[in-house]
Amino acid sequence: MIDGFLALYIFMLAAFTGYEIIARVPVILHTPLMSGSNFIHGIVLVGAMIALGHAHTTFETVIGFIGVLLGAGNAAGGYVVTERMLEMFKSSKPGAARTGGSH
Repeated sequence: MIDGFLALYIFMLAAFTGYEIIARVPVILHTPLMSGSNFIHGIVLVGAMIALGHAHTTFETVIGFIGVLLGAGNAAGGYVVTERMLEMFKSSKPGAARTGGSH
C-alpha cells in the first residue's frame, strides 16, 4: 500500500515540476524542446515494448499493449506537431526555399 502512495506522490511531483518547467520556456525554444521530448518519447516506447515482452499474464499483456499503443501515438504525434511548427518558419515565397532566396 505504501508503494502505491509513493508512486502516486512521485507522479504528482513529476507532473507539477514538468508543468512549471514547460510554462517558463520562451516561445522561441518550443520547437527544439519538442524535438528533445520526441526523443524521450521514443525511449519510453522502447521501454514499453521491453515491458510488454516480459509480460506473463493477460492483464500484464493488455497493460503493456496499451502502453506501447499510447507511446507510439505520443511519439508519432510529437513529430507531426514539430513538423507543423517548422512549417511556420519556412518562407512563403515559392522559390526562396530551393534557391536560398537569391531571386
